[in-house]
Amino acid sequence: MTEPIRVLICEDQELVRTGYVTIFSAQPDMTVVGEAADGREAVEAARRLHPDVIVMDIRMPVLDGIKATRQLAGPGTGTPIKILVVTTFNVDEYAYEALRAGASGFLLKDTPPAQLVDGIRTIARGESLLAPAVTRELIGHFAERLRPTDTSRPARDTIVQALTHRELEVLQHIAAGLSNAEIAANLVISPETVKTYVSRILTKLDLRDRVQAVVLAYRTGLVPTTD
Repeated sequence: MTEPIRVLICEDQELVRTGYVTIFSAQPDMTVVGEAADGREAVEAARRLHPDVIVMDIRMPVLDGIKATRQLAGPGTGTPIKILVVTTFNVDEYAYEALRAGASGFLLKDTPPAQLVDGIRTIARGESLLAPAVTRELIGHFAERLRPTDTSRPARDTIVQALTHRELEVLQHIAAGLSNAEIAANLVISPETVKTYVSRILTKLDLRDRVQAVVLAYRTGLVPTTD
């Protein structure tokens, strides 16, 4: 029998936190191993409890979710923990920074419970989760920050050389915020084939997930930003 997904909840609002506990505990393949009311508690609990996924709020007292995420999943982290950021803020600098800090996914608090649960399962499998609409809005909002520089060309050339023509097409579709199903429809291939291409892209470019792929594609100019 497969071990249940161990979930740690980090949310400063007790009512919301209780709601998460109720939802996740009702799932046969999940167990809530702990709760935290601020980022510092989350870091301490994560290191003690070793959860599979952390559901992380962004704006919290003591230590915010961005800093907590960076400590648990950021660059240089020995064993990064999978983190799902759930917040009331959509196109928001905090959300963007949390993803850059190492979060594996981003959802809004008004996301239906079933989708939230599926999001945890997705991240637990080692996949990233970033709603296509959120991808498009984040990229549009932070286009200037992601604009390629003069030093981007060598990196862009390296990517072009590393990927096949089809893989490059898939990467550009990912960066445009399309889901696997949408990519499959556009390229007239199956969703399973898209998954295979995505896996190859991440391996070849040494990327952890789709979030990193999106940022890389824009920063190297593979996909133009819009003003």
